[in-house]
Amino acid sequence: MKSLKNVIIIATTFLVATVQAQTKEAKINAFVAGLMDKMILEEKIGQLNLTGAGDITTGLATNSDIGKKIREGKVGGLFNIKSVVKIKAVQKVVVEESRLKIPLLFGMDIIHVYKTEFPTPLGLSCSWDMQLIGKTAGIAAQEASADSICWTYSPMVDIFRDPRWGHIVVGSGEDPFLGSQIARAMVKGYQGYDLSKNNTIMACVKHYALYGTAEA
Repeated sequence: MKSLKNVIIIATTFLVATVQAQTKEAKINAFVAGLMDKMILEEKIGQLNLTGAGDITTGLATNSDIGKKIREGKVGGLFNIKSVVKIKAVQKVVVEESRLKIPLLFGMDIIHVYKTEFPTPLGLSCSWDMQLIGKTAGIAAQEASADSICWTYSPMVDIFRDPRWGHIVVGSGEDPFLGSQIARAMVKGYQGYDLSKNNTIMACVKHYALYGTAEA
C-alpha cells in the first residue's frame, strides 16, 4: 500500500505540474496572439529591425532618428549599445512613449570576452574541455547580463579549412564533431537552463546558414 501511495503522489504531482505548464503556455500564446492582432504591418516589420546603434550616448537614444524609430515601433532591438545607463535610457523611451510598449532586445558580439578575457574560441577548442568552455560562456553571460545585454552572437559554428580566412580565430576549427560539442557547451553556458534568470543571455549560433566566406 505504501508503494501504491507513493506512485499516486508522484503521478499527481506530475499531472499538476503538466497542467500548470500547459496553462502558462496557453496564457503566453493568447497574449502574443492578442498583441499581434493589435500590431500594424509597420510595427510587425519593426520588430525584425535590429539597428546597429554602436555605443550611442544617452542623448542620441532619445533625440535622434533612432529615438524617433523606437517611438514609432520600428525597432525591435539594438546592437552594440553598452552600459546600464544607456540601455535604461533607450528602454524608457520604448516602454513609455511607443504605442505598444514592447521592450527592446539588446545584442552584442560577446565572442571570448566581456569583462573577463579568455582565450579565443580557436584557442579554447584546443583544450577539448567542454566543461571549461561552457564555464567561460557562463561567466561572459553573467557579466553581460549585469550590463543589461540579453543576446550574444555566439558561438560561431562555421567549419573552415583555409587559414587565409580571418574569422577562423572566432570558430572552433575544422572538425565538425568538435565544433558541435563546443557549440553545445557554449549555448548551455550562455543560456543555462532558465532564460528567465537575470544572469543568462540568449545565444545565437552563426554564420552557417547564410554565409559563404568559409567556402569562398
